Amino acid sequence: MERVKIIDHPLYQLLRSEKVDEFNKQKQSSPVPSFELCDFRGLDLRGLDASGLDLKGAYFRGADLRGIDFRKADLEGASIASTKISGCYFPEELSPDEIVMSVTHGTRLRYRR
Repeated sequence: MERVKIIDHPLYQLLRSEKVDEFNKQKQSSPVPSFELCDFRGLDLRGLDASGLDLKGAYFRGADLRGIDFRKADLEGASIASTKISGCYFPEELSPDEIVMSVTHGTRLRYRR
């Protein structure tokens, strides 16, 4: 099993510090790293521009994700256990049941193919 990680990248550190507006600004002009398997536990990420983000296997337990549009992000294998997700958009490949299972039971998100 792969381990959740914290990476040493300025854009990731902005999110870890909950500086979402600054992240969104810098994302427009800086190369964005993969956030695969990254730790976002308990963070308030409301307002995040998630388009184009690689969030495969990311760990969001207890995070506030309200209102984020994840339709153009890759969430395969991510865990959204105990997160706040009202107002979120999710990729069409994720069934509503899959999302509920992840929020309530901590399962990893599995895309329908």
